[in-house]
Amino acid sequence: MTTAIAAGFAMAASAVQAGPLETIDLNKSPEGPNGNAAQSVDEISISSSEAAAVKGKKYKAALVWHASGDWVNAVTKGAKTKFEELGIEVVATTDAQFDSARQASDVENVMALNPDIILTLVVDPVSGGAAFKPAVDKGTELVLLSNPIAGYKPNSEYTGIVTDDMYGMGVAAAEMMSDGIGGEGNIGFIYHDASYFITNNRDNAFRTAIQEKHNDIKIVSEKGFTEEGQTFELASAMILQNPDLKGIYVAWDVAAEGVIEALRAQGRRDVKVITHDLGQNNALDMIKKGNMYGTVADRPFEIGQAMAMLGVYGLLDKESPAFSVVGYDKVTKENLAITWEKSLRRPIPEKLSEALK
Repeated sequence: MTTAIAAGFAMAASAVQAGPLETIDLNKSPEGPNGNAAQSVDEISISSSEAAAVKGKKYKAALVWHASGDWVNAVTKGAKTKFEELGIEVVATTDAQFDSARQASDVENVMALNPDIILTLVVDPVSGGAAFKPAVDKGTELVLLSNPIAGYKPNSEYTGIVTDDMYGMGVAAAEMMSDGIGGEGNIGFIYHDASYFITNNRDNAFRTAIQEKHNDIKIVSEKGFTEEGQTFELASAMILQNPDLKGIYVAWDVAAEGVIEALRAQGRRDVKVITHDLGQNNALDMIKKGNMYGTVADRPFEIGQAMAMLGVYGLLDKESPAFSVVGYDKVTKENLAITWEKSLRRPIPEKLSEALK
């Protein structure tokens, strides 16, 4: 796996249904999978007396992740920091490697440790219902990252979902595209063509924002992908068919690497690329003023902290917000070092730091 940060939002092996291309009402806040309006994670809090009620109870938590990598590590760090503050022991951290069967096995193994809280990004929203049923039946507080589980409801089978501001990130990506290409011109749109809650909303928010807020920019080519490796060929064809392209949007960072490679292969240094999330390869291209103009990054450390707090809400029988979102930042070469640390809560890698000098 590459050094991309947020592949976890986009690589569920089970996401096989086509992702819908649709117009989003950008005047509304994002809604969760059950229609719940988004609220900021800043509204998640407990009182000192509630914290005292949790401490000393020897509660245990398990982190049942979909994958590994820098982005997941930042979520884990945020969760562990908050759990440590509240005296909750993290007894297991697992990596399903985007394999739903493996994640089901991880749940079974973790339940032997009797956790009171499980934080997870479910690999398969459909089969995940059966996989996590033993935890639900036992009364374990289940907190979800980004993906819903079919048939599960907030403050019932799970406490709540925490994710990024999907609409805000899509709108920000459209603004960056406008900045990158000088406010006008033809662009390509390479979207995640699978039914996946987060990526579909981010892609559609970008598409809607271009159509409604940037009248001098036109999407002249739309191509969908289900596997990251497809984007090289898609971008290659897109450029040949539309030689006047000034920019290309790609759903997330790792997928954008294939687009960058295609542009290099055809000598098209003039085409600007906009994506979501942070990754070292594309960050280096950005620093060197290559095709990568900018990206929009969320804040995984804050996601982890918020998820831990929602687990505590469950322990306290306190009603949880059903759908909570973290903020985001537009990232260009100029603020890369600052936003890298802000997002991941660790210094920018030495290779990138040296390139910035």
